[in-house]
Amino acid sequence: MLLCPLEADLGHWRACRAADYAALARSAIPLRYARFHKYRSAAMSAAQRADARENRERIVEIAREAIAGSGELRLNAVAKSAGVGQGTLYRHFPTREDLLAEVYRQEVEDLVALAPELLAAHDPVEALSRWFDRIAEYARVKRGVFAALETAVWKGLSEESHGPLGDAITLLLDAGKADGTIRGDIDARDFFILSGYLTRLEEDEWDSRARHLLDVLLRGVLSR
Repeated sequence: MLLCPLEADLGHWRACRAADYAALARSAIPLRYARFHKYRSAAMSAAQRADARENRERIVEIAREAIAGSGELRLNAVAKSAGVGQGTLYRHFPTREDLLAEVYRQEVEDLVALAPELLAAHDPVEALSRWFDRIAEYARVKRGVFAALETAVWKGLSEESHGPLGDAITLLLDAGKADGTIRGDIDARDFFILSGYLTRLEEDEWDSRARHLLDVLLRGVLSR
């Protein structure tokens, strides 16, 4: 919108137009700043989400190491090792039980994702053997998690995991059945029953017996 009268002489008109342009530029600054601030805020939000995700993953990994090691989970020690404040830890996991449950769920997710990856790289028997290596680690974490949770909570977690884990072991067994290396009468239920004995191992015999028991199980499912 022109603010300068058309009838003004040339000198006054030029001066007036210069003032108009200056006013227009000033009015555009807030708009440009608003757009910049919007984009900057979006970038900061994305970075903050990435940081939060990394913090969460690091907290879960540190907690897993503690459970698989000493079996003792102290939240202040987890926060310190993860390099986060206790406030950050509690924002992600309001209670100790929440963190324990997430550690277990992550173990299950990793195991389920590993099965097709192993089959893509190895023959069925080798894939199953390598999966059993990971099962030994999982069982140790599972025992520590379930020992620290109330019965109703760990039973719920166990029921949640049966479906995905059953699908993973079925995938591995079916691949072996298809090429004749795995017995046709073995199913996921057999695996759950037999591998459940791992939880009965004492801590001081875990390293020597866990993999041995899984080797016995592996030899038992082979067709020859």
